[in-house]
Amino acid sequence: MSALRVAIGQVDSTVGDFTGNADRIRAVVTDSVAGGADLVLFPHMVLTGYPLGDLAGSTAFQAAAESALTSVARDVPDDVVVVLGTLGTDDEGRPFPKAVVIQDGEITTHTRGDGAPEDDATGQTLTVGGFRFGVSTGTELTGAGSSPQDGALDALLVLYASPFEVGHQAARDRLRRACAGKFGVPMFAANLVGGQDDLIFDGDSCVTGRDGAVVLRCPAFREDVLFVDFDGSTPRAADPAYVEPPQSDPVGEIYEAITLGLRDYVRKNGFDKVILGLSGGIDSALVATMACDAIGAANVIAVSMPSAYSTQHSRDDAAALAKATGLDYRVQPINTLVDAVQQELALSGVAEENLQARLRGLILMAISNSEGGLVLAPGNKSELAVGYSTIYGDAVGGFAPICDVLKTMVWQLATWRNTQARHRGEPEPIPQHTITKPASAELRPGQQDSDTLPRYDELDALLHAYLGERRSAAELIAAGFAPQTVQRVMRMVAGAEWKRRQYPLGPRVTSWALDRDLHLPVTSAWQEQID
Repeated sequence: MSALRVAIGQVDSTVGDFTGNADRIRAVVTDSVAGGADLVLFPHMVLTGYPLGDLAGSTAFQAAAESALTSVARDVPDDVVVVLGTLGTDDEGRPFPKAVVIQDGEITTHTRGDGAPEDDATGQTLTVGGFRFGVSTGTELTGAGSSPQDGALDALLVLYASPFEVGHQAARDRLRRACAGKFGVPMFAANLVGGQDDLIFDGDSCVTGRDGAVVLRCPAFREDVLFVDFDGSTPRAADPAYVEPPQSDPVGEIYEAITLGLRDYVRKNGFDKVILGLSGGIDSALVATMACDAIGAANVIAVSMPSAYSTQHSRDDAAALAKATGLDYRVQPINTLVDAVQQELALSGVAEENLQARLRGLILMAISNSEGGLVLAPGNKSELAVGYSTIYGDAVGGFAPICDVLKTMVWQLATWRNTQARHRGEPEPIPQHTITKPASAELRPGQQDSDTLPRYDELDALLHAYLGERRSAAELIAAGFAPQTVQRVMRMVAGAEWKRRQYPLGPRVTSWALDRDLHLPVTSAWQEQID
């Protein structure tokens, strides 16, 4: 039998954008047919977007999904087979994700993705060009499904909607090797790419041989169509000039993931620009740079809002970043506003410090109301974990790009981005002084973060052990953390739950995002005892 050409469409879809999603599918099908494809594979839930949440139970949404599927099927040429993911309903109207096959004008449901018995790569085989394919929504990679009899399949088609987190590609590759040992056939896998609320889909669509080793892979973090020739043995690239995309280092992956998540959140929610405070500190500098990379510097409004305690070097650092990136830079001092409020309230201590942060938040939201644009909150994971932020101050905004990034990683990301700029012969966007100077909120004379918090290297290691690895106080102390530091940080984490619940959502890039994996009662008398 002759070789078959398979096209893998790694696309970015939006929840509920049936017109846009269908148009993307049609465009990929058209390009794939022009490239000689006999079979086109798309990701899981590509037609509806993913995840759906309670939209899946809406009868109007279900009807719209079915209508979109019918429309797409009508435009699929008879000489190509299309496999894609969408939403289905059972005989009682209950929703479930499904993989469908469009062939010769007919729509056939091949697998369910809800763990039902029908979700079996061997239950219904798809034959194209004499080759028999199992169709799966990815459960085989986690151990579900039943093993086929010898020779039952020539290859597997796997539809993914697998979000990114650091190290996830290596974990997926291990599952693929395990899957190969179970099924013993090559695998064609298509994954979504793009941001959807707080999730980032990195793509990583790929093809494996019988041994589960990846032989072809799509670039991460962008849309792509991969053409593959298959004759029953090891699949090979249809393009002889194919070069496997280079592997990014973990720091680079995080930067690319957050930039993609930010770009899609802005675009998919109808914004054309973003707004943030640019203090001269490392957090806002990184977020501003990411925003410029995501949507273009012309669409980024960065506002310096100096107070009586803002240092000249911080003002200079903010101005230098603005010059290097070309963003829309504005200076709005807050001294007169602080004085006006102080004449009425005469605040002192932390209340006076927080007043400055809240007036800055007021200015940013006023610009947003007046000019449009999404306000970005620049808080990092370390500060959010222990509550080192001002609610209704620096915590205002609609999206928080680095809320799942520890402070020590913030510095690494800034250094990585500057290194990329040097390699490209461009100016470094983030001033070196911003990276090297001690972190400070600059809300009182000589203030440094270390006045209130442990050193960030110690704090981040402790947070990772306590929250990421779920270690007890006794285990933390045995690991070498000082008992008083453990007790202090635990109390701060517990006391900050009410703040975290009000913080804007942001992209998840680690295996222990605070909004997903840390759910503490706001009202609680519990405190782990430390001798």
